[in-house]
Amino acid sequence: MAVKIRLKRMGDKKRPTYRLVVADSRSPRDGRFIETVGTYNPLREPSEVKIEEDAVLDWLAKGAQPSDTVRNILSKEGIMKKHHDAKNAKK
Repeated sequence: MAVKIRLKRMGDKKRPTYRLVVADSRSPRDGRFIETVGTYNPLREPSEVKIEEDAVLDWLAKGAQPSDTVRNILSKEGIMKKHHDAKNAKK
């Protein structure tokens, strides 16, 4: 089963908020998911991001692939660097 970390759209029409979820890559965007690992609100200035860092690092270590947008969000929060450093420390 291919697992992805991606955004699930929430909120009203033209007022989106998103949840960062871990889901099977075959399930629809707003459909079934395994776990919620954070939230993202692009309408705030600056954008509001809340992430459960331990859960995200755990899923990345298990092989979950972030979508392009989620990868950018995680990079800005410094989580991708921590994942990279942890992966290289094992070698």
